[in-house]
Amino acid sequence: MSETVSRRSALRLLSTAIAVATAATASLASRSPAAARAGRSPGGPRAAALLAQLTLDEKISLLHGAEDPQSLGQAGYVPGVPRLGIPELRLADGPAGVRVAEHATALPAPVMLASAFDPALAREYGRVIGREGRALGQDVLLSPMVNLIRTPYAGRNFETFSEDPLLSADLVAEEIRGIQDEGLIATVKHFALNNQEKDRMTIDVVAGDRTMRETELRGFEAAVAAGAGAVMGAYNKVNGTFACENRELLSDLLRKDWDFDGWVMTDWFAAHSTVAALDAGLDMEMPSGIHFDAALREAVQDGRASQAAVDRAVGRILSVLDRFGLLDGSAPARPARSPEAGAGIALKVAKAGAVLLRNEHRTLPLTGHAAQHIAVVGPTGSVPFVSGGGSAHVVPDHADSPLHTLTERAGNAARVTYALGEDLYGRPLPEAALTSGFEPEGQGVGPGETWEYDGTLTTPEQDEWTFVVHYSGERPEVHLDGEELFPLAEGLGELFNGGLVPTAPDGLTVRRKTLGLPAGRHQLRITATGGDNGQLFRLRRITGATRAEDLADAVRVARAAHSVVLFAYEDATEGQDRTTLALPGHQERLIEAVTAANERTTVVLNTSSAITMPWLERTAAVLQMYYPGQEGAAATAAILFGDTDPGGRLTQTFPLDDQTHPMAGNARRYPGVDGIEEYSEGVHIGHRWYDANRLRPLFPFGHGLSYTTFAYSDLAVHTVGDGLAVSCSVRNTGGRDGIEVAQVYVGPSPDLRLDQPERALAGYRRLALKAGERRRMTVRVTRRTLSSWDTEWHAWVLGTGLRTVWVGASSRDLRLRGEARVGAPE
Repeated sequence: MSETVSRRSALRLLSTAIAVATAATASLASRSPAAARAGRSPGGPRAAALLAQLTLDEKISLLHGAEDPQSLGQAGYVPGVPRLGIPELRLADGPAGVRVAEHATALPAPVMLASAFDPALAREYGRVIGREGRALGQDVLLSPMVNLIRTPYAGRNFETFSEDPLLSADLVAEEIRGIQDEGLIATVKHFALNNQEKDRMTIDVVAGDRTMRETELRGFEAAVAAGAGAVMGAYNKVNGTFACENRELLSDLLRKDWDFDGWVMTDWFAAHSTVAALDAGLDMEMPSGIHFDAALREAVQDGRASQAAVDRAVGRILSVLDRFGLLDGSAPARPARSPEAGAGIALKVAKAGAVLLRNEHRTLPLTGHAAQHIAVVGPTGSVPFVSGGGSAHVVPDHADSPLHTLTERAGNAARVTYALGEDLYGRPLPEAALTSGFEPEGQGVGPGETWEYDGTLTTPEQDEWTFVVHYSGERPEVHLDGEELFPLAEGLGELFNGGLVPTAPDGLTVRRKTLGLPAGRHQLRITATGGDNGQLFRLRRITGATRAEDLADAVRVARAAHSVVLFAYEDATEGQDRTTLALPGHQERLIEAVTAANERTTVVLNTSSAITMPWLERTAAVLQMYYPGQEGAAATAAILFGDTDPGGRLTQTFPLDDQTHPMAGNARRYPGVDGIEEYSEGVHIGHRWYDANRLRPLFPFGHGLSYTTFAYSDLAVHTVGDGLAVSCSVRNTGGRDGIEVAQVYVGPSPDLRLDQPERALAGYRRLALKAGERRRMTVRVTRRTLSSWDTEWHAWVLGTGLRTVWVGASSRDLRLRGEARVGAPE
C-alpha cells in the first residue's frame, strides 16, 4: 500500500472516529427543569449509590469516549452501564444548530445572534437547539463557545459572540438556560484562552490573572452561574500547562472559586496525560480513551492514580445525569422536531442581527423605482451561504438562494437580473483541449472499479489556471506535468475547509489548485476509484480569461440596472485562521468595477468577522449578514426592501486595515513566537484597545444604522447600593418604526491604582420604537462591572470614586455624559 493510500485510509478512519457529518446571570440553584421537578441536588444520594455499585472497569468506561454502535452522525459517544440503568450518552456539535447526519434547523451564526444585543433572544435560540438536540437523539450539546474575539483573523470568530466580556457573558448565560430548559446538557467551551486556530494544539498562552478574569473568563463564569452541565477544556496551554491538565483552571478557578459542580471533558484529542490530567480536575477524555482507558486502569492498579480521583470524576458525571433526570427515567420523553418553529426563530435572529454598516443617500430600503430593476451580482447571490465550516456545519431543512428570494419579493412587475461576477466552481474544460477518453463534466467510476486516464491538455496561451475537481467519493488523484494537483492536507486539514467553497451546489465535494500554465501541451494523468458505491467526478477550470469574461458580464448587468445588490463572501472554518482581512479571490476588483458602473450598489457581506473595505467609499450601502443560517435569504430580502428595520449592531470592532488592530505588528500577541503567545494588551481587548491607543477604526463596536433616527436626552445617573442606575429618554425622530440599541459605558475609577479601560461597556438596552415614540429606559450597572480584579487580594475590588458614564449608539457615538460617585450613597 502506498503512503498516499495509507494516509487516505487513516483519514477515513479518523473521520469516522470523531463522527464528522460534513456530507449530510441566575443562581446555581436554578439548574434545569428536570432538576427542579425531581427535587434533586448535585451529588445526591442516587449518584452516590450508583457509584458504590460500579466496578473499576465500569467507572473507567464512563470517563472516555468510544465508537457508537448506532451512530447518528454526532461527534461523540460514551457507553452507559445497562445493568445499573446508567444510559449511554451522545454528544453533538451545535453552535448554530445540531450537527448530526439528519436535517436540523440551521440557525444564524452565534456572532449574528450576538449582534442583536438581546439576551432574551439568545434564550430562544438555545431552546431551539435544546429541543432539536433531544429530538435528534442527543444528550449533550458541545456548545456554546464563549471565547472572546481577540484577533480578527481567528477562524472561529463566527462561532462565538463578541470581543466584549460583558455582552458575551450575558448571552452565553441565557443561551445555556435555553438549551437546558429543554433537557439537553450544555457544554461551554473552550476553557480557556482558545482565541485562535493557528497552532491551537500547541500554543502556550501567557496571560496574567487579572487579564484573564476581566476579559476571557467572565463569560465562562457566567456560564457556570447559569448552570452549565459541562465544560470543555481547550487544546492550548495556559501559562505553561495544557488546559486539559491545568489545575489552576480546572480545580482552583472552576471548582473552588466558581463552585462548578458539572464535569470537564477534553476537546477532541486534547488529552496529554493520565494521572496529571485526572489529578488536575479532568473528568472525561474525548472522543476515545488513549489516556483514560487502559492507561488509567493501569495507573490505578499500580497506585499512580487513586481510586478516589476516579470516583470523583465519575461522581461528577453521574451528578449531572441525575440532575437532568437521566438516571431515574424522570427526564421528559424526547420531543418531535418542529422544523417550522425552528425556521421561525432562525428568521427572527437573522433579521435581528443584520447590521447596516453604511447607507448613503438613503439607498436602502429599496423602494419605488429603485426596486423595479435590480441586478444581483456575486456567487453567493445564487448559492445560499448558510454556515461556516467545521463544528458549525448543519444539514439544513432547506436554504433558498438570495436571487430566488429577492426575485419573489420584488414581484412580477420588477425585473431582477443576475451576473456571477466571481466563479467559485469553474467552467467545463474545452473538449478540444483534451485528448479522448475522459468526460470532464461527468466521469463515472463503477463500484469496486479503478479508472485511469493518461492524456494531454492543450492550453492556447499562457495564463493563470485554477483547476477545480468535484467528486462524490474518494478524491481522484490528478497529476499535471507530474505534479499532484489535489494532495491531502496535513493533519485534520481535510476535515475543515469552510461552509461554502468546499461543496458544489449539487453536493459534490470540491477542491482547487491555482498555478501558472504556459501555452502548449501538458500531460494529464488521473486515477479515480469507485469505492463501494461508485462515484461521479468532474474537472473544471477558472482562468484569467474566464475571470475577465465574468467581470465584464457583471459590469454590463450592473450598468443596465437601476440598483445593484452585490453579494461578497469570506468562508471561515474551524482549524485555520485567516491570513488577511481582505475579501478572498478577486472580489475587491469585482466590487470596484461594479460600483464604477453603478453608484447605487449595495454590498451584502456574508463574512465570519471583520474585513477591510478599501472600496467602501464607492458603495451606496453595506449590509453585514455574517453566516445567516437557512433563512438568510428571506432575512436579507426583508432588510433590503424595508420590511423590517436592520436591528443588529457590531459586537466587534472593524479595523481600517491589516496594520491597525490590537494584534498588528506584534507577533508575540498573535500568532505567537517560538510557541508562546502573550496577552500583553491586558484588559484592553477589542474596542478598549482602540480607545486606549486613540485610533479610529473602520467601524466601532456597537455600530449599526437604522432606517430611522433617534435622539437621546435627560440623562440621570444614581447610585443604587454598590451599583448604578443609568436612565435616559430615547425618541424615534424619524418617520418609520425602528430599532435602537442604547449602550452604556463607564470610565475608570480614580481610586484604583490599576490599569483600567478608558471606557468599558456597562450595559445596554434594545429598544423597538414606533415613529415618533419616546421611551424612558434604565440600565442597571452592577458592582461586578464597576470592579477590578486585585491580584494581591485575590478578590474583586470596587472601583470607587467619581465615575464618568456615557450613553450612546456605539462606543464612538456617545450622545450623553454624566457622572456618579461610586461607593457613597446619594
